[in-house]
Amino acid sequence: MKKLLLGGVLGYVLAVFFDAQNGKRRRSAARDRTVAIARRLARRSRAVPQTAYAAKQKATHLREERKPQPDDVTLARKVETTIFRDADAPKGQVVVNAVDGVVYLRGEVTRPELVKELEEQTRKVQGVREVQNLLHTPGAEAPTAS
Repeated sequence: MKKLLLGGVLGYVLAVFFDAQNGKRRRSAARDRTVAIARRLARRSRAVPQTAYAAKQKATHLREERKPQPDDVTLARKVETTIFRDADAPKGQVVVNAVDGVVYLRGEVTRPELVKELEEQTRKVQGVREVQNLLHTPGAEAPTAS
């Protein structure tokens, strides 16, 4: 029974591929599909070492030591770069100073919500230990550092 079934399948394949009218086209299409599959498998096999290397690098960099604390001038410039990034940021009205990782924000801003926003952005900068927010709005009394 198995031999009969196998013989039938083999006969069908031979009839399809060696047909006088369409056999050449079918053989060519089968060859092209086989080559495309082989190329795809080769491409994927080349990607495996690259993926493994990338995973190793990620794992290595997870356990790296933290960068040393930047000096005060560098920290102040880093904070300025972050909080003054927007085009509508109050660049001329806010002064940024840093002393031993504590950042002081001084000046006058137009909107009260901008006071909190600038403080939150400053806290997110790496190296900032604490933020002393001395910003105020026009007409409000300026806070003083404790």
